[in-house]
Amino acid sequence: MKKVISALFISLLSFQLVQAQKKELTKHPDALNFLVMGDWGRNGEDHQKPVATQMGKAAKTLSTDFIIATGDNFYPSGVISEHDPLWKYSFEDIYTDFSLQWDWYPVLGNHDYKSNPDAQVAYSKISRRWKMPARYYSKIFSIHGDTTKQVLIAFIDTNPLIPQFYKGEYSNATIGQDSTAQKRWLEGVLANNSPTIKWKIVVGHHPLFTATQKRRESYDTRAVRASLKSVLDKYKVDAYLCGHDHDLQHLLPEGKTHYFVSGSASEKTEIGTLPISKLALSEYGFMAFSVTDKKLYVQVINHEGNIVYTTELTK
Repeated sequence: MKKVISALFISLLSFQLVQAQKKELTKHPDALNFLVMGDWGRNGEDHQKPVATQMGKAAKTLSTDFIIATGDNFYPSGVISEHDPLWKYSFEDIYTDFSLQWDWYPVLGNHDYKSNPDAQVAYSKISRRWKMPARYYSKIFSIHGDTTKQVLIAFIDTNPLIPQFYKGEYSNATIGQDSTAQKRWLEGVLANNSPTIKWKIVVGHHPLFTATQKRRESYDTRAVRASLKSVLDKYKVDAYLCGHDHDLQHLLPEGKTHYFVSGSASEKTEIGTLPISKLALSEYGFMAFSVTDKKLYVQVINHEGNIVYTTELTK
């Protein structure tokens, strides 16, 4: 009897998931719309192209304002210069839809640190859509053009926050980086208490929390959590967006901040769940965010264009 009930329960869950995947993208009027994707640059391989195709469709439906890339932009070892062929093979030739020709705001991942991270900064002077003015930076976006309703986003470099990166394969790119200066800068950005700023978001590569088995308490997860959690809590950051883990996650630990992992734009790996997990999915895909002054809507889309999860944050 227990086996029958268990089978029925699993069937019900499967049915609900299929039903959820049949939903069409919801477009929210008067919202700031952007896509979030990560861990992607593989010359089109391992589902990078199918994900890119669905990104183009979603961006068109939502009239996306920009795209956020959460790091590990070029596998296996970043780019060596702003003229590296990978710019063409992994970026320009893949994300070709007209709806993806708007601004891209990337952060650096650990694989990007294996070569020349500053080459990705330099590419901003060549590409009209690649917007990385420095290894870390911030920008204020108006919601639907209304300057009285804005979203503050800080794009950070989590690599120097990890002590182990100052030796070994990442050391050439990490030595000389002042992690204390970056944290002071981040606090200065987040301290902005203008009444026009309705939401505060931080984007980095490494997660503070993750249900991915091998990364839950890995040295990099623990280091970034120890470095950033108190800052995010202090300034009541609404959401932290990251990649690194090749899956799709939404986690809500103690505190105000919601944690989203979007790192499966061209690879997926196994994942478990945690008590704080609201979504833990091993699937190729990306996320779509729609932000109004009172609501932050999230839609998670897989490589087949199915919506596999939705949630909303309310002010």
